Amino acid sequence: QCNLTGWWENKLGSRMHVSTVDSQVDFSGEYHTAMSSAQKPIEPSPLVSSQHLDEDGQRTFSFTINWKKFSDATTAFVGQCFMDIGGKETLTTTWLLREAVGSLEEDWKATRVGRNVFTHKHTLKGKILLSLSPSCEDAASPTL
Repeated sequence: QCNLTGWWENKLGSRMHVSTVDSQVDFSGEYHTAMSSAQKPIEPSPLVSSQHLDEDGQRTFSFTINWKKFSDATTAFVGQCFMDIGGKETLTTTWLLREAVGSLEEDWKATRVGRNVFTHKHTLKGKILLSLSPSCEDAASPTL
């Protein structure tokens, strides 16, 4: 059974942090996108979800992200959590991104579809997740 709490990352470098899973198994957190066509600086955005846990522990879910802090878009993700025999957790997702357009004639270009696979980034208690912070070597190197 997958544990959705924690940090997840896709191959594009986008990350999400699932901070809370409630008694109804819905979750919330923040999404940190690495990709945007917006002109404003990217900011973390809240995510809201719904999750279904069936009898054999398989989790399917959906979550939405409103990019209102820096964009006029909204994204809906649907997917499933898988765990391999070694315990590695993976989320496979399909998403629809909807951007605002100025007219009905432009509606054809307003929605994009894509697929992302996220892996769980586990940390030991008290340890810093290396992929989310600079290495000691990077911090010690002079800036050119």
